[in-house]
Amino acid sequence: MLDKSNKLLLTYLIQSVQDTFMNRFLLLFLFLSVLYTPSYSQDNRIEGKVISGGEVLEFANVLLKGTTIGAVTDEDGRFKIFVKDSGNYQVQVSRIGFKTKSAMVSVPSSESVNLIFDLENMDAGLDEVVVSGTMQEVSKLDSPVPVEVYSANFFRANPTPSVFESLQNVNGVRPQINCNVCNTGDIHINGLEGPYTMILIDGMPIVSGLATVYGLTGIPQSLINRMEVVKGPASTLYGSEAVGGLINVITKNPEAAPLISIDAFGTGWGELNMDIGFRSDLGSKVQSLTGINGFYYDNPIDNNGDGFTDLTLSKRVSVFQKFNVKRPDNRIFNIAGRYVYEDRWGGEMNWNKSFRGGEEVYGESIYTSRWETFGTYQLPTTESMNFMFSANGHHQNSVYGTTIYKADQYIGFGQLTWAETISKHNLLTGLAYRFTYYDDNTPVTASSDGRFNQASQIHLPGIFIQDEIKFKETQSLLLGARYDYNSVHGSIFSPRLNYKLSSNDKSTVLRVSIGNGFRVANVFTEDHAALTGAREVVFAEELKPEQSWNTNINLVKKIYSDHGTFVGVDATAFYTYFTNRIIPDYESNPNQIIYANLDGSAVSKGISTNLDIAWANGFSITAGTTLMDVSLEEEGIKTRQLLTERFSGVWSIGYDWSRIGLSIDYTGNVYSPMRLPLLGELDDRAEYSPWWSIQNIQISKSLGDRWEVYGGVKNLLNFTPPANSIARSFDPFDKQVDFNPDGSVIPTPQNPNALTFDPTYVFAPNQGIRGFFGIRFNLK
Repeated sequence: MLDKSNKLLLTYLIQSVQDTFMNRFLLLFLFLSVLYTPSYSQDNRIEGKVISGGEVLEFANVLLKGTTIGAVTDEDGRFKIFVKDSGNYQVQVSRIGFKTKSAMVSVPSSESVNLIFDLENMDAGLDEVVVSGTMQEVSKLDSPVPVEVYSANFFRANPTPSVFESLQNVNGVRPQINCNVCNTGDIHINGLEGPYTMILIDGMPIVSGLATVYGLTGIPQSLINRMEVVKGPASTLYGSEAVGGLINVITKNPEAAPLISIDAFGTGWGELNMDIGFRSDLGSKVQSLTGINGFYYDNPIDNNGDGFTDLTLSKRVSVFQKFNVKRPDNRIFNIAGRYVYEDRWGGEMNWNKSFRGGEEVYGESIYTSRWETFGTYQLPTTESMNFMFSANGHHQNSVYGTTIYKADQYIGFGQLTWAETISKHNLLTGLAYRFTYYDDNTPVTASSDGRFNQASQIHLPGIFIQDEIKFKETQSLLLGARYDYNSVHGSIFSPRLNYKLSSNDKSTVLRVSIGNGFRVANVFTEDHAALTGAREVVFAEELKPEQSWNTNINLVKKIYSDHGTFVGVDATAFYTYFTNRIIPDYESNPNQIIYANLDGSAVSKGISTNLDIAWANGFSITAGTTLMDVSLEEEGIKTRQLLTERFSGVWSIGYDWSRIGLSIDYTGNVYSPMRLPLLGELDDRAEYSPWWSIQNIQISKSLGDRWEVYGGVKNLLNFTPPANSIARSFDPFDKQVDFNPDGSVIPTPQNPNALTFDPTYVFAPNQGIRGFFGIRFNLK
């Protein structure tokens, strides 16, 4: 018997060939062929749909491995394969530009099997939407500003308890530890120090001032969707502090977040970290996303034998809450908040809180209490107008030996933007206002005669405009300018220009950028060295705002092979020139830190390259290198910037056995020697650090659709800095140090190198090799 599909085929053939004898002869031939072709039962079939990120995939190849039977997905991403016999079949789905997936299915007799395959794009950045470059949603490839995007999956290859540590595998970005004792740090971009990096959460400036050092912890990583990195000045849109670049932490949309997510891990050193996230609906119009992060480490370890803790002990809790409100015409309204509290200390191994602030046992104890709120409200007008706002409060109670530092900082920020498209012009203009209140117990906030306290209050209104001119689909020009008025320093103007040219298929993109950045500094909120050790802080003059000019050329090339391999190359040449740069001088007087505007110039220049390779079989490589020169020139003398490498490299190599749910990741970084801060000509410690590298390996196993276990080893090479990194760790209060009347140290038999206690000689973590194990749970 002919089945229904064969009958339809015969009817069609008869109607098509009935007019000629040749066609009738062909009809007879085809009739006999169909008649003797085995007819498969329609009930024995494998059907389904192929998607990627929720979008259907047309022209995907679906094959039963070990046979010649297959199908191609239609415009709805659907496929259907008829099989003769029931049994077990391995279904493999592939498409150029996507990772191949396969699954074993059992086809019962006289029944069908329905499958859904979700293919992973081999180029994660192919159609990503970015906002950091232009403050508007735009495809990454269409953005005239080069933006690097790192997904949450990228950071899962090397799980860490904080955003600060997770950035160690991003090319050109280095977490710098600033103190051997309390382990606080900041983020360097292309060799520029932490205060030049602006940290945003969902586009709002949250981490600044005091939080440049202390605010990069406690962001629940289970709620992070991606991180966007812009290298180079972004002051035209984001104002002060965005001189070296910015990092925008984008949190998950409550609508797309898992119902419940849990990620918990521990290490062989006794560190415990847990992230918990869940979403809920508050009525029909409000969606809620909640995240809780907890970190606990209370195990003093001194492997280098200097008498001090190798890793700061810490207890931290953070709560994050985000609301999305559904409004008419899909207008935007979201608001979020975060609170973080941390109690950390480092110091001599026998320190406890009873010694806090005393001079018997040295310790550095920091209590941090910080709250933030931020959001976006789209005005109910026919025009595209958004009001973005943020506010944060930061209370710091710190003790560094006998030095007590207490500070309060409050920052309020509001920005109204208007976007309009007129012909080939995509316009964005905005009004911004920022208020900063800062008060501490140091001379910074004392009156000129030192008799009473005088908190700093800075008003910073501003206006900006940018125009993206799209000459054609492959060519655009972005012009921007910003004017700010600082209530202390006066007028500041920041222009920028970005040009983009791409091939018709967007496989090649060239970007050229020129921009200006500015920064108003408060050294006590940014430079931890100003508070630790025995050095006196000296201001040689009234500090002026720093100015910088930056240019970079970025080239992106994407290559797809017929065999399913993807190769992406991203190369950038950058050059930044500073005037009025604020430089801490550690070398003129070993007992002082002298702050002054540089009477000369500073330059950061170099080349960085990123390489992404992905094979259809699940093997992938991400690697990056940065070669740079960061130097200062004053009175004709050129010197390298302290704690800045000339070369750095990062990599992440992974293999995913999707069929058995197993993956392995090998990540690492490598740094060339850095010039280190010495305490004078007699200091016998090395002037330069050695080449050093931190490498990690992780194995992950999926247990069904909801559970995943992972584990591995961090710092495989067990690299740690020299044991003598802390100068005179045996005499932290300098009780056995003799000083001249001018404050300089007198060499003595007990102190032949004329040293004082100093924990700022630090370039790498003191934490050695350790294992880790964790578990993840996701309920969608």
